[in-house]
Amino acid sequence: MRIDVQHGPEEVARELDVLYGRMNTPGDAMYGMPVVGTDMPGLVLRYREADGEYYVYVEDVAMKRLAGYTVFNRLIEVSRRADPYVRAPHSKYALGYQGRGLSTSIYEWALNAGLCLLSGARQSVGAHVLWRSLARRYELGYVDLRRKRMTYLGDRVSESVLNDLHTRMFLLGRGWTREAFARATQMAGVG
Repeated sequence: MRIDVQHGPEEVARELDVLYGRMNTPGDAMYGMPVVGTDMPGLVLRYREADGEYYVYVEDVAMKRLAGYTVFNRLIEVSRRADPYVRAPHSKYALGYQGRGLSTSIYEWALNAGLCLLSGARQSVGAHVLWRSLARRYELGYVDLRRKRMTYLGDRVSESVLNDLHTRMFLLGRGWTREAFARATQMAGVG
């Protein structure tokens, strides 16, 4: 896994503007998404599911704009057996909304619902910090992912192993043990 992803703030702002426009265009697939209130003043969550992927949008209703979003993607790299249990989260938030705990809240929502998270081959510095922070409350481990097979590497790896693009981190959702996760996903190298 490489920690080298960077999105320019202008690029993110443009993408969020386009998405917010779609959310407000009757007939668009994003129009009329269900709303979930939050304990964050002025912010609501809108969500949708498409093809087994979950999209959570954070709308700033006071400012009438999209603060950002998190998508929980399916991974073509994992086996059909593992697919129902893992999703790879990816987030983009406008500069003014970063560092406010929005991604943390959404990741925790997914983890508390029992979804297990698997990182992509690359992360931003902020995403890596978020995963390390979540590891204080959810079990974190490392896997080698090749030919649709996950092999457990432990809860710590060397810098050289971490930098390998086949190395991924996972976070176990509520109710999961490492052994149960290994059985469900056919992850090798556990117990």
